[in-house]
Amino acid sequence: MSTEIHPSAIVYPGTVLGAGVKVLENAVVGKEPTLSPRSTAKREVLPPTVIGAGTVVSTGAIVFAGTRVGERVILGDQSCVRERVTIGDDVVVGRGSLVENDTTIGAMTRIQADAYITAYSTIEEHVFIAPRVVTTNDNWMGRTEKRFGNVKGPTIRRGARIGGGAVICPQIEIGEDAFVGAGAVVTRDVPPRVVVVGCPARILRDVPEDELLNV
Repeated sequence: MSTEIHPSAIVYPGTVLGAGVKVLENAVVGKEPTLSPRSTAKREVLPPTVIGAGTVVSTGAIVFAGTRVGERVILGDQSCVRERVTIGDDVVVGRGSLVENDTTIGAMTRIQADAYITAYSTIEEHVFIAPRVVTTNDNWMGRTEKRFGNVKGPTIRRGARIGGGAVICPQIEIGEDAFVGAGAVVTRDVPPRVVVVGCPARILRDVPEDELLNV
């Protein structure tokens, strides 16, 4: 399989593209971040971006330096993946979604359109994140010194499903095979294999046996 780079795309020097990678119109791969003087993000020399075999970087998508994307991944139109992100094989990042820095996404996970994955998040394998889900990582929203060293996104365990428009508060853990209903605001940890709904989210029932991940 040959690699395809559209003439309007930008691929920065040093970027590693696997066999069969497609970089489509106006996509940018290997971009260095520009940080505010007040940013809490790490400041370091970043290694080249690595894009695995068969991955598609769709129209207008941006992948920053220091990020590793697995094989057969789809980065949707106008999506953005920041620096020091690791994405496993067969992941989909939907149109317009943003994956912030220092985040890990496991294989076979699907992130749908316009989702926001905050910095320092961990998303395991086979997770489903519906459109317009918002994750957060700062309980103090930049107002006190307490936040330094305490900025952390959620941990979403294997097979969990997050419904459309849900909001996940900082440092929350969503248990394996849990189900977060659409529009829920999750303010505390969610145990494995339960359904939570509402604002604040509360346990409604167990996830049915026939909906549990079986791989």
